[in-house]
Amino acid sequence: MNGYSKDKLEEVDEETLASGAEGFTPSQIFIKHPGCSAYTYDDLIMMPGHIGFGLDEIDISSKITKNIRLNAPFVSSPMDTVTEHKMAITMALQGGIGIIHSNMDAVDQAAEVRKVKRFKNGFITDPVCLSPEDTAEDAFRAKSKLLFSSFPVTEGGKIGGKLLGIISNRDTSFIEDPNAKVKSFMTPRADLVVAKEGISLLEANDVLKVSKKGKLPVVNENDELVALIARTDIQKNRENPLASKDKVNKQLLVGASIGTRPEDRDRAKLLVEAGVDVIVVDSSQGDSIYQIEIIGHLKATHPDVDVIGGNVVTPSQALHLIRAGVDGLRVGMGIGSICTTQEVCAVGRAQASAVYHVSKFAKKFGVPVVADGGIKSTGHITKALALGAGGVMMGSMLAGTDESPGEYFYQDGVRLKRYRGMGSLEAMKKGSEKRYVWDDSVTTIKVAQGVSGAVQDKGTLLRYIPYLMQGVKHGLQDAGCKSVAEVQEKLYNDKIRFEIRSPAAQLEGGVHGLHSFEKRLY
Repeated sequence: MNGYSKDKLEEVDEETLASGAEGFTPSQIFIKHPGCSAYTYDDLIMMPGHIGFGLDEIDISSKITKNIRLNAPFVSSPMDTVTEHKMAITMALQGGIGIIHSNMDAVDQAAEVRKVKRFKNGFITDPVCLSPEDTAEDAFRAKSKLLFSSFPVTEGGKIGGKLLGIISNRDTSFIEDPNAKVKSFMTPRADLVVAKEGISLLEANDVLKVSKKGKLPVVNENDELVALIARTDIQKNRENPLASKDKVNKQLLVGASIGTRPEDRDRAKLLVEAGVDVIVVDSSQGDSIYQIEIIGHLKATHPDVDVIGGNVVTPSQALHLIRAGVDGLRVGMGIGSICTTQEVCAVGRAQASAVYHVSKFAKKFGVPVVADGGIKSTGHITKALALGAGGVMMGSMLAGTDESPGEYFYQDGVRLKRYRGMGSLEAMKKGSEKRYVWDDSVTTIKVAQGVSGAVQDKGTLLRYIPYLMQGVKHGLQDAGCKSVAEVQEKLYNDKIRFEIRSPAAQLEGGVHGLHSFEKRLY
């Protein structure tokens, strides 16, 4: 092309820019517009930029707090149908982080955190165990339900019990009596190859190769089962170069949520003792004296643990929490797929506007923002990052994966999992009411701010998170930005351009004009 330079591209003239032919600046969209409107992610579309780099050059890492940077800026929401230890472990292995929900006893929540911190890639630290008094029917039921066939046998039938044996397909294949005791057909402890606690994954792999076994129990000095290593898991669980780990002992990063009531101080203490890396103060409306007081307590008592405050949607709300000492802010109010706060309480804000305004303000204080809710696609994630968020918190996007709590069920031939808002009456009955009633007063009338429903099976996060990451990279590439840092620099310099989409434009931007279609994500 005549006049083309790889290092310098010709820019369009000022008259063309001013005409709107290249879209409009963030200031024009969010600050100078006369319409007094708030915008959702779907309302906005980003203008394309020049692509001068490959996908492999794009860096989507970003900070979600002053001290925590994630290689994948994804955070799983502290909801009881989204994040427990399995979700948190897999999120961290993939470069994100999980926030363990608080809709459980404080001791149980701390135990969930501890499971994440003790996790070693390739080590199964919570294997399903059987007791010697269980029956063949119990083994067959576990095999059918869990879709694997080998189970350690321990005293009491739990991890931490004395190892007595193991059963596999070889042991159960010819058992005809469903009432036969496990102890009568298991491979006994004396015939097992075991490893001692402290063995590395590399050493364990060598033991499995030599022994030609499929499972390797790991025991402590008292011969109590502490973990199980599976040859298939070693083959699947290679090193995860993007994993979110703390800098000191290389353990996986994990967060947990608490409320603002006095007893939540004791909950926070247990979480810190378990090794939590970030505490999320979980309130639907975060600008309260209750949250400010508990943030002050957390920063004074546990100064080495980051605190994310929220939820907020305006700079004035953010300022109060920033002055209280938060390390990060959670932005969003009433915009989740299962949230009815805006409908019930008449308070909230459209998410794109909330993320832009709070991120822009918080940047002055060096406080990152996590955009919480309203995410339905990789395009929404890209828009949230381009509007200033350091990461996105997702609920419905991650519910329905193999790693989320709960069991699958079928409805009309579709494989589903339960998903509910923490403001639903069902969740409130288990304790989440404190997210919506911040002091310790007793309320006789509960006002639901969420619903219960179901989401479709999404498979494993091991495939889903890489898909989300690749989608965000494509979005940044199309916008002409090599990193989250670059797109946000352009945001605040008014160099990136947007347009507002009409309802017809939004319809045109999706699948349309087909008699039928199948939408496969990956």
